[in-house]
Amino acid sequence: MDNHEPNQARLLDATMELLPSLLNSLDALMYAGRHLHPPRLPELAEEVGVYEAPLLRGMVTFEGVAWPEHLGTFALHTKMATSLALDAIAAFAQASAAVDPVIRAYQAMGDATRAYAAAYPLASMLPPVNRFYLEPDFREDPSLLAKLDEADGDRDGVGVMHADNAADQRGGFSIYVPEYYAGERVPLIIALHGGGGHGRNFLWSWLRAARTSNCILIAPTSDDRTWSLMDPSAEHERLQRLTAYACAHWQIDEDRVLLTGMSDGGTFSYVSGLHAEAAYTHLAPCSASFHPMLLEAVDRRRVEALPIYLTHGALDWMFPVTDAQQAKASLDQAGAKVVYREIADLSHTYPWDENMNVIDWLRS
Repeated sequence: MDNHEPNQARLLDATMELLPSLLNSLDALMYAGRHLHPPRLPELAEEVGVYEAPLLRGMVTFEGVAWPEHLGTFALHTKMATSLALDAIAAFAQASAAVDPVIRAYQAMGDATRAYAAAYPLASMLPPVNRFYLEPDFREDPSLLAKLDEADGDRDGVGVMHADNAADQRGGFSIYVPEYYAGERVPLIIALHGGGGHGRNFLWSWLRAARTSNCILIAPTSDDRTWSLMDPSAEHERLQRLTAYACAHWQIDEDRVLLTGMSDGGTFSYVSGLHAEAAYTHLAPCSASFHPMLLEAVDRRRVEALPIYLTHGALDWMFPVTDAQQAKASLDQAGAKVVYREIADLSHTYPWDENMNVIDWLRS
């Protein structure tokens, strides 16, 4: 018998014990984040809590194996993702008893996002992880899987990249270019985080959809804690430069340049996107604040026939759904082409399950 076979068997067993639990826990955490609503915190904590014990058992087995040097990256990212997923599950469990339960739950989702990011390098190593980072309806798409299998993810200019956008930095950006991108004209999505957020994290709200549909994705980070809604000129110009940067480095379909955002990012997508000289062809504000006075300072020629995909949650406790209803009425009156999506089970959190609908609209 080959002397390496016993250890190879242990490596495989350790992987098969931990990996399914890790992916299941990430799915559960994504679900919890999407359905995060203050009255549901205890229920969501219970739902994600069932994954803690299998993760812990799998982690013990995984760490008990001597991982060879050539599998060091695989082992490192698996351990990092598992540890962060466990942190997120624990934070959810603590949220209901916290002084500010909602803030603690949002912090849990930050850990979950970092776990999701830490596991992404495994997609190029294992087919189940590769499929996990696709939209569910496309995980068995033979054409898409073939393109990903053949892609060289180590090429310059593809994959996940960050520019001055570490967790402790402001004013930088993160970008994702599908690993199978081959120089064709593709849509550009610029996605703006909410107040107190960070582009490095918000990138993951859109990455799976961008990877599935071959779109280039940029997630900037605001200069300050949130977007400068009172003095927007500097950040508007920075977003315009990012758009120009993407057009200079990749083949962008200039008829399909989307500015979208969540919460304060959604509000800023109005402010920047309605600017007379904005390069965006489509806007998709989500869970945003809106006041009709915003349109008084806008060149009506910019608004007329402008495609806008407006999403808001009926359960939103921060910006009530009446804000979105008022926005739709005002934008309709101004001549914009509004698609309005009022989502019955959405609170003040990001509906990643709406992304493919937005992309289909963008491509139509």
